[in-house]
Amino acid sequence: MQSAVFHFATLDIDLQVGPDIRDITDDINRIIGRSGIENGQACASMVGSTGSLTTIEFEPGVVQDLKDAISRLAPPDLAYAHELAWHDGNGHSHVQAALMGPSVALPIRRGRLRLGTWQQVVAVNHDNRSRRRTVEVTLSGV
Repeated sequence: MQSAVFHFATLDIDLQVGPDIRDITDDINRIIGRSGIENGQACASMVGSTGSLTTIEFEPGVVQDLKDAISRLAPPDLAYAHELAWHDGNGHSHVQAALMGPSVALPIRRGRLRLGTWQQVVAVNHDNRSRRRTVEVTLSGV
């Protein structure tokens, strides 16, 4: 019986004013390749309360559709209670990120993420300023 392996890595990603979306699938697959894990699970989590992770078909039309949907869910031009305390203009960013969620857990098979043909892992910045985002990746498997 093989022993389980755990591997930890950090991705730093530069993102523009939100919603900005970047494909990080290849980055995670490179981490898996370095880990030596053939089968298991990859968990990735965005650090910070105004960023999120999800999967999507990363093509211009769908990316724009997601940006539009995010902006409709929590429009930047509404009044947010967060603004009363902090006056930083990003109340919508916190709500958008909370609705999407900070993390994904995906299977690793044959040393790569097991995704659909048109499915990629993406990082999303919701903030009203450019941000360097940190994604913590935890791999477990054999």
